[in-house]
Amino acid sequence: MIVRSHLPWPLRWAVIAASLGFSAALALWAFEFGKEIAGLDRSSRQELALLRQEVLALREANARARAVADTAESLLKAEKVAQEQLGLQLRRLEADKLALQADLGFFEGLMPVVGQGVQIRGMQLDEGTPGELRYRLLLMQPGRASSDFSGRWELLLQGTREGRPWTATHPGERLLQFRQYLRLEGGVEIPQGAVIRTARARVYDPKGSLRAELSARP
Repeated sequence: MIVRSHLPWPLRWAVIAASLGFSAALALWAFEFGKEIAGLDRSSRQELALLRQEVLALREANARARAVADTAESLLKAEKVAQEQLGLQLRRLEADKLALQADLGFFEGLMPVVGQGVQIRGMQLDEGTPGELRYRLLLMQPGRASSDFSGRWELLLQGTREGRPWTATHPGERLLQFRQYLRLEGGVEIPQGAVIRTARARVYDPKGSLRAELSARP
């Protein structure tokens, strides 16, 4: 005798597939439920949260370190610029010192040292650009001066302008204060048509008394 099933094959396969799917779902639910009971899922979430916090902390530390590095680099650049400027100023000061020494030796050879007190040891006049007269003066206190000299100075110009006598007085650009020597250098404006014959430098003390005087020609 042959027993035949009343269910067709496609329906059989559908029933088998549904059974297998239900079994797989049941197994997955059992696995997840087991993890939940064992506390594995909760521990993984906590570790993930801790790792995220550590990553954020590392990022912040990296940003701070980068900011410190940038600040240090800026400070190094500023220090380098400052050193270059100081070096340039030092070279300028050395050049000025050499120029002063050369001027002092030159002016000391112009006139013998006679007497005491403030003296105008030398004066040079040059016609620079049109409408300007350049001057160079060396003031000294011969010997070992016991105190600084304080006062003022002026430059008296004499000549002609448009065929007539002409004079002009130019006050010094700064007050005088020195002990051994002082170099004065600058320029004064000359009006159009003026011809300078002589220039007279005068030095006064704080009371207005004339202490030194010297004339020169351009």
